[in-house]
Amino acid sequence: MKRGALLRHLRQHGCVLKREGASHSLWTNPRTGQTEAVPRHIEIANVLARKICRGLSIPEIGG
Repeated sequence: MKRGALLRHLRQHGCVLKREGASHSLWTNPRTGQTEAVPRHIEIANVLARKICRGLSIPEIGG
């Protein structure tokens, strides 16, 4: 999956960018306080995208 599609999904479910790192971006869910790292690859594996969504307590992308 494209990184842009994942970031769009995170924003639609209320997640916000906490900070940018060297190779990852940290996203947080303000409602739960949970934080997940999103790698800066153009393509992100679907398994990893689902794990990020679960970690932020939002619906899995595509599901």
